[in-house]
Amino acid sequence: MAFLPELILSAGALVLFILTLGNDGLRNARRVVIATAVAMIVTCVLTLSQQAILFDGAYRVDAFSQWLKLVFAIGYLLIVLLSGDLPDIRSDVKPEYFLFLTLGVTGLTLMVSSIDLITLVISLELSSFPLYVLVAMRREREGQRVQMESAIKYIVFGITATGVMLFGMSYLFGLTGTTSLPTMMTRLQPVIHTPLAIVGLALTFAGLLYKLAVFPFHFWTPDVYQGASNETTSLVASLPKVGAVAVLVRFVSLATPEHQTIALLLTCLAVASMFYGNLIALMQKDLKRLLGFSGIAHAGYALIGFVTLDQAGYTAALFYIVSYLFMVLACFIVVCKVSPDGTNVSLADLAGLHRRSPLLAVTLLAGVFALAGVPPFAGFVGKFALLKAALAKGHLALVVLAVINSAIAIYYYLVIVREACFRDPTGQPSIVLNATTRAVCVLLVVGILALGVAPSWFLNVLSTAVASMNTPLLTTPVVFTGDALH
Repeated sequence: MAFLPELILSAGALVLFILTLGNDGLRNARRVVIATAVAMIVTCVLTLSQQAILFDGAYRVDAFSQWLKLVFAIGYLLIVLLSGDLPDIRSDVKPEYFLFLTLGVTGLTLMVSSIDLITLVISLELSSFPLYVLVAMRREREGQRVQMESAIKYIVFGITATGVMLFGMSYLFGLTGTTSLPTMMTRLQPVIHTPLAIVGLALTFAGLLYKLAVFPFHFWTPDVYQGASNETTSLVASLPKVGAVAVLVRFVSLATPEHQTIALLLTCLAVASMFYGNLIALMQKDLKRLLGFSGIAHAGYALIGFVTLDQAGYTAALFYIVSYLFMVLACFIVVCKVSPDGTNVSLADLAGLHRRSPLLAVTLLAGVFALAGVPPFAGFVGKFALLKAALAKGHLALVVLAVINSAIAIYYYLVIVREACFRDPTGQPSIVLNATTRAVCVLLVVGILALGVAPSWFLNVLSTAVASMNTPLLTTPVVFTGDALH
């Protein structure tokens, strides 16, 4: 039962692999991936209370991991539903698209339970390599091969970030003699202030900050957002960021408030990410590039929670990144439906959206206002929780800089609102939505509003999960001894 969500995803991936061997498996592949997502949601709900230590102490199942797996399952289903018939993916590889999508989500699911450097690296790569392939699956148009350039940049930067991370992990292993995260951080305490330990931690964080698109590990973001298909970009922009924040929580939570070197490092990264992302986003005309630079800024906001080095900050960071999942998917479902053939969407293409599709306009407004931090949407509560946690620890300058960045971001978010709600359609036809798309739009708007209007329950759940992360589990590890299972 403790490993059931992972088994469901693995079984779904195997079935999808079999379907890819045929010539006409698209319809069946879509059915299988939806069934896998629904089954994963059900099993995640059933296993929320599970606790276990698996694989010789390398894999921990607890409240923290199980709640995040439920978030991944919900995001997985939403991405599959908003993808529709994958209009911008080459027809000969559409079944493979669903296979790699499932494998990527499997890696993210494994990542949040990994408490050993070896399992962490394996799950991180399992979540990354399918994304590299998905970016390259966009169909070619005359004079356009930007998807190949984006895929090459993504994989080159990704492999480089992984190499840097492994180099940092080698330092940490050399200092502690173990790959187990809890044991490593305990043995690291006496030498945490030495240059070697600081360099090791900084290099190790690089791989996770790359997935989160934190400055200066952001270079791939706008090009990949623009070059990948709209459906692939919705995946790249959402679920991997939740996984990166979750693993960062596991790492940073093992430090104590006295480790101000780590706090200073994270503060510098947060400030740089916020200013870089927001200032460059002001000049963007392509909607996906704008959301890419916006994502860099939001990664900086999420890092504010880690600067506090306490439970309140980690809880706020998790709440914010889960809220961001719904906010950015609300924007990307509009991108996918405004462009029925899969071409990139400029800000001008949103003209008259309030007349062409009122439901899409409402969904876009909910996502944009939430990203801007306007009450009563989820983004406001997330930013408020982050700033409150930072201010409680005396980080006044960081709070002021974050507020300034929120004010800067409002400008380009209001440009989106102006185009969608205050421009007349210039010959664009009305957008007809099917029942599935309408249901996804309603779910996203309700989710954004619910997290903004009544966040207490979810904040309490996340706080309890974070608190239980480093406590001993009342379970006995399953081990093999001879021919008997004990």
